[in-house]
Amino acid sequence: MNNSTYKNELFLDARGALDVGPGSDDRRELEAVPGGKNISHPTTSVDVNRDIGDFFYDLKPTRDAGVGLTERTIDYIVDVKGEPDWIREFRKNAYRVFKSKPLPTHWAGDELKEIDFDVIRYYLASGEATKRSWDDVPKEIKQTFERLGIPESERKFLAGVEAQFDSEAAYSNIKKAVSDQGVIFMGSTDALKERPDIFRKWFGKIIPTGDNKFSALNSAVFSGGSFIYVPPGVKVKHPLQAYFRINAENFGQFERTLIIADEGSEVMYMEGCTAPKFTTTTLHSAVVELVALQGAKIQYVTVQNWSPNVFNLVTKRGLAMEDAEIKWIDCNIGSRLTMKYPGVVLKGRKSRGEVISIALAGDGQHQDTGAKMIHAADETTSNIVSKSISVGKGRATYRGLVHIPQHLKGCKNNTECDALLINSTSRTDTYPAITVRGTGNATQHEASVSQIGTEQIFYMRQRGLSKGQAMSLAVNGFVNDLVSQFPMEYSVELKRLIDLEMEGSVG
Repeated sequence: MNNSTYKNELFLDARGALDVGPGSDDRRELEAVPGGKNISHPTTSVDVNRDIGDFFYDLKPTRDAGVGLTERTIDYIVDVKGEPDWIREFRKNAYRVFKSKPLPTHWAGDELKEIDFDVIRYYLASGEATKRSWDDVPKEIKQTFERLGIPESERKFLAGVEAQFDSEAAYSNIKKAVSDQGVIFMGSTDALKERPDIFRKWFGKIIPTGDNKFSALNSAVFSGGSFIYVPPGVKVKHPLQAYFRINAENFGQFERTLIIADEGSEVMYMEGCTAPKFTTTTLHSAVVELVALQGAKIQYVTVQNWSPNVFNLVTKRGLAMEDAEIKWIDCNIGSRLTMKYPGVVLKGRKSRGEVISIALAGDGQHQDTGAKMIHAADETTSNIVSKSISVGKGRATYRGLVHIPQHLKGCKNNTECDALLINSTSRTDTYPAITVRGTGNATQHEASVSQIGTEQIFYMRQRGLSKGQAMSLAVNGFVNDLVSQFPMEYSVELKRLIDLEMEGSVG
């Protein structure tokens, strides 16, 4: 394990403050999908479908910005979306910032060089308006989300759902009882046009364009994402959910999400993401900004199960005012490379920030994840709990930042980062950067690295478990205290995903 203080351009801006083989049943199957294409992969005898998101429909978008990124690409996006001139200038300025910043390969590794920005398609859409009823959604797109279980989840336990297909939302709806409370839940594209009075005030303020190369890229070509506004004192009882689906090859998805919880309000937002497995690179580069005003609470839950050709390069940050609370609950599975460090700027007195993170790096994958906590007021509290699992030649990296300046009093931080190595070829690194100045503040940091012991596996196998089941049981035990913090529907799915990863890690 490599322990060091390591500052870099994507992780921390200059100002600092704001900134083994298949299982024994190795058969192949190709499920027939009306109008759709499935990609054949090894499957095991486990009942749950490992590749639930591994299918695509050969659709012909009516709106296509073409291949590569130039100012003409930006003009096309602005024109087809009917955006105002200030957005055109905002995008073009971001494009220039993106071009001026180098790839941060000096710390993330050479994997980023595999991205060819000149062959990516930056905007694809059907050209149809967002639908409020699943009956109105185009057939193939509706079938996609039905296979992923989104309409069923909406009926069972959600207060509202947004479903994005490539660059734009295909479906968005909020239950009447919630909208009657004044809650706004719509796509960012619609919010930009319909609610500029609220949207523009905070847009790009928590994560500025120049924060890092990929926030600049998102600012140049962003499309889709969610906008939520919760009025003062309103507590949304059921979660709001967005599902981001990539269907096209050589594509980049760049959603932009902004959530504002007004004074004394509460909201939980959940997002899920999938994409088919292609042999070419897929790019996902989102920006998420959260604003919790005085006494408000925001929970942001993510379960990402990306295919291994996806580069997942995401910037997420929240601003917590006096006595407010922001909690990121984050699970990262899949992708070729993930770079994601949810953060909270604790701006108001007695504000609280928390990041709960699980990362599973499979063979050939790199999960570079962590958290940032910037204390900017007295009596603020932050908590970071990160657990990672590395399988095969997978690599998990924890990169954390805690900053408490000298003039503050009564601030507290707790950081825990634990890693589990499954194989002798697995790798884990940790780069904690904790800066505490002055007196009257407290911080504690704990880190551990462990490996599943042969005696432990032998014991469980003597009780009738297969090797894969024994590995899965050990891993689920390792992350169980964090999984229990996910909503029930997500925690069940997360445990299943871990089971499937472990089944495929032995042979």
